[in-house]
Amino acid sequence: MNIDGPNFVATHPNIVELDRIGDEIAELSAHLDAATARLLDLIREFDARGGWNNGFLSCAHWLCYRVGLEMGAARERVRVARALGTLLRLAQALARGELSYSKVRALTRIATPETEERLLKVGLAGTADHVERIVRGWRRVDRKMETEDTARRHKHRALHVYHDEDGMVIIRARLEPQAGAVVIQAIAAAREALHQRPRGTAVRGRSRGTAIRARSCGTAILRRFPGRADD
Repeated sequence: MNIDGPNFVATHPNIVELDRIGDEIAELSAHLDAATARLLDLIREFDARGGWNNGFLSCAHWLCYRVGLEMGAARERVRVARALGTLLRLAQALARGELSYSKVRALTRIATPETEERLLKVGLAGTADHVERIVRGWRRVDRKMETEDTARRHKHRALHVYHDEDGMVIIRARLEPQAGAVVIQAIAAAREALHQRPRGTAVRGRSRGTAIRARSCGTAILRRFPGRADD
């Protein structure tokens, strides 16, 4: 039995060479990601300053022509570049080669300045495929919450119109933004008609047209919002 010490088996030269190649691939990939970060900075500035507006429909169209990108890829570059303008942690991680462009592209679909730090940790801890799965799940939850919020707002709509004891008309409403805009338009049109009409005279000319618009807006309210008018 050998008691002089542990036995060491020399690493095969081929394995050493492959490890060296692997390290070089990883290093060059980090450099490419850092260069991509600089590229996105330039695209964002070029887009914001309208450098593409010399016969092209958009910055993405310019990238297709000048750089040779496919339209989908060009639009993604512009989207990611714009998003990173407000996501400084993700932008810096890409510039340092800590996050790949694939991860950053996925994370910018859901990241906000408020969630950026948490999502950065996700990107650093997982693979690109793992990040993509998390982003898809996150977006499904967001869509579900948005649907539930829309349903809740729809359920709590209300429109009440009634007369007070002295004959004044009272209007109380809780409306969705679109219906609320119609109500405001109708009130503005009615107010204009009242101000333009001489007291004690019939509505004529422009005032009549304004009154018609007010009635039309009122009809639109009833069509778009099945509320209730209480007598």
